Amino acid sequence: MVRIRAFRAIEDIESCYRFLEGHTKILEIYGVTKVTSLSPEWVYNLGTIVVMVENQDQTKVYGGARIQMYDGSLPLPIQTAIGQYDAKINTMVTKGSAEICGLWNSREVTGMGIGSVILGRVTCALIGMLPIIKTFMLCAPVTVKMCASVGCVMVKELGNNGLFYYPKDDLIATAMVIPDPETIVHAEEHERNLILNLRKNPVMNTIELTGRGPLEIFFDLKIPEVKIESFYVL
Repeated sequence: MVRIRAFRAIEDIESCYRFLEGHTKILEIYGVTKVTSLSPEWVYNLGTIVVMVENQDQTKVYGGARIQMYDGSLPLPIQTAIGQYDAKINTMVTKGSAEICGLWNSREVTGMGIGSVILGRVTCALIGMLPIIKTFMLCAPVTVKMCASVGCVMVKELGNNGLFYYPKDDLIATAMVIPDPETIVHAEEHERNLILNLRKNPVMNTIELTGRGPLEIFFDLKIPEVKIESFYVL
């Protein structure tokens, strides 16, 4: 069994640094050392929601993701990543914007869909429960299809039809956005139903059929109500 929980970063600083440590180690394996979402500033930001995948007693981290809500002060990771190449991203990010970022999984759970399908579904469930009007993502080629399945569309106005060389010159990233976090009308019907079910039942057990067999998951996605006025500084 794995446990997937969501929490505000400022309410569990220790877990945030465990998240950062795991994410950094995975990126280093692939020779990636410059990723904007690795900056520890988000740990103390009031607009940060963290999703962690752990073992049942929360002693081991298998992966995670973040939802970074724009606070008017700290740029979203996508702004820092591609703003130097296309400044239009800075006018697109407005009050009520957010980004799903920092998505990763350990090698221990490779093939279970945790770092792609499951975390994509969970984060999309959460953005509909938060004061968010649009959500950006900067996707690696292997995650573009997954992102589209949960409601993302390419931001073709940016870069080369949405494409950028990031985080290295030999890697391509795609700028995508969920323009309707509450309704996610662009999501595939199957995924949309699963996302809406998570919103209705944020605390539940389920069995996920993965590439390595059935996986029991305990979801604990209940977070305190967050109002944009509580963290937006401008």
